[in-house]
Amino acid sequence: MIEYDKDAIVAPYITRWLRENTPQTDERLARMERYAKDNGVPIAEPETARFLSVLCRIARPKRILEIGTAIGYSSVVMAKAAEDARILTIEYSADMADIARKNIELLGCSDRVEVVEADAKDYLSYIDEDESMDLIFLDGPKAHYIYMLDDCIRLLKKGGVLVSDNVLYKGMTADDAHVARRKITITERLRGYITALTNEKTLETSLLPLGDGVAVSVKTTE
Repeated sequence: MIEYDKDAIVAPYITRWLRENTPQTDERLARMERYAKDNGVPIAEPETARFLSVLCRIARPKRILEIGTAIGYSSVVMAKAAEDARILTIEYSADMADIARKNIELLGCSDRVEVVEADAKDYLSYIDEDESMDLIFLDGPKAHYIYMLDDCIRLLKKGGVLVSDNVLYKGMTADDAHVARRKITITERLRGYITALTNEKTLETSLLPLGDGVAVSVKTTE
């Protein structure tokens, strides 16, 4: 058993090439990326963020739900790509929620992005189906994904897209040899989530070795 191999999913030279050929052209987003790196704040990998931006431009969602705001990086990425969308983003940490609100305001998106400070796995049950979503970005605590899947499916419109980030979790969900001792519980729950996701009859799911692993699901039936 090895201890947390950060390059287990994509070879480092490929990651470098991808990032060199899809550079961040928005200096304000680049500053957020540097802040996250310098302060150890988990945000979407650059190539995952670019994928999310392209997906928003293709799908043109009107209502987006994000679970796991952090500093507001992905919220801004989606708001800029889906200019007609309204975004509800949920963050457990009061400090992170405060930083996110400031960043979202600085980047001119506060009129369309609402940051809610709450435990997502509890808060989701209070959202009514009348507020159904065109796109859900699940990027919160990985061990809780399995507990939020039913509500995500309930809140997703037919034809809507669920994007689940970090599902390969540095390769740990795919291979026992890569599972760090302190990550066994999270890994087991992520494996359960992937199994539930790929066997869910109302969804069609594709698993992508992008960034830290991304699952993209479309709701095919009610």
